Amino acid sequence: MEIVLKNLTMKFPGRDRKKKEEVVAVNDFTFTIPDGELIGLLGPSGCGKSTTLNLISGLLKPTEGKIFFGKDDVTNLAPEHRGIGLVFQNYALYPHLTVRQNILFPLENRKGKDRLSKEQMRKMADEAAHLVQIDQLMDRRPAELSGGQQQRVAIARALVKQPRVLLLDEPLSNLDARLRLQTRDEIRRIQRETGITTIFVTHDQDEAMSISDRIVVMKEGVVQQTGKPQEVYDSPANLFVAKFLGTPPINVFEGRLRDGWLFIGENRVLRVQGESGQRTNAEQEVWVGVRPEGFLLREDGPFVCDLGGVEVMGRDISVLSRNRASVNPTVRSIISTESRVDTSRPTVRFALRPEKVFLFDKKTEARIRCGLLGEAASCAADSYHNRPENAHAAPDAADAAHAEPADRQEARR
Repeated sequence: MEIVLKNLTMKFPGRDRKKKEEVVAVNDFTFTIPDGELIGLLGPSGCGKSTTLNLISGLLKPTEGKIFFGKDDVTNLAPEHRGIGLVFQNYALYPHLTVRQNILFPLENRKGKDRLSKEQMRKMADEAAHLVQIDQLMDRRPAELSGGQQQRVAIARALVKQPRVLLLDEPLSNLDARLRLQTRDEIRRIQRETGITTIFVTHDQDEAMSISDRIVVMKEGVVQQTGKPQEVYDSPANLFVAKFLGTPPINVFEGRLRDGWLFIGENRVLRVQGESGQRTNAEQEVWVGVRPEGFLLREDGPFVCDLGGVEVMGRDISVLSRNRASVNPTVRSIISTESRVDTSRPTVRFALRPEKVFLFDKKTEARIRCGLLGEAASCAADSYHNRPENAHAAPDAADAAHAEPADRQEARR
């Protein structure tokens, strides 16, 4: 079922009735959800994602705008006639009913021509339970279930109605970390098996990026960016999106463009090109975002930080450092376990991967589209050849030296 939201706006009356100010929870939301996809509505608390879900479900009526299910205008249609399945954060199971009775509940309340026989209802409940893998729990009550099992019962109850659209409002928030990971995989599996158009609301960007076909990032009722999770991560539209997506979060620095180069503090780190590919001499102050995986440990790297510590994470190494131009107290860099950090030195040097560096306007925080080239790293390679002890080194050997850990470089010399 394709869902189309056209200029959707939701306003609530403000607390101060004398001023008659309104709170805009959702502001001019326009988006098309393709049939059979799982869409993640993502954003911090208060951004309007749950309000958007309630508008789609019919629990709220929009102040402005239209909602279409396929070609049907459902803007003014009651929730029970929209063909939706809704799963809440707190599961909302009936404590005095068994799992089977909870799943059967929406079927037993059908009226008129929609009413089913007991055999039909039982068959549909068994199929829904099998889909979410709770067949063996049908005679238990909610108090006898774990949090993950209760969540599966809630999903089964939503699916048993055979809805056109499945709406999930932060369904994993009450689960512990390990169970959350397991249950989100189950949600993805169920969605793929059923092919139901699904909208998943969450503030957890890991959840949204791991199971969604597309994500919608919201802030203060306004859509900031939409797209496939990896595409949004690799090309954020503004500083808010860049900071909201990613664990660990992106490192943000005060920078400036000058003479065709990007400077972070006093460090000249990357060459800058305009959108046409030509070198640009434009000068301006910018915000610089560098993903944690965008740092390359280099003995002659152009970007210098004060070393704070090293955390070995198993699959990679996290280098903690400080830089005067950093907005964050700590600069976190993720490097390979093959790299070696000399912790006896007070500073650590990096080259930056251009594709992991983003520039943003200092005032509007909008993305500045330009080309970044890692020529600063080439300058570092040139300095290697210019040293007297390396004057006769072959270019390939110099490149290899820069790709090796510091202690192995010393051994080579």
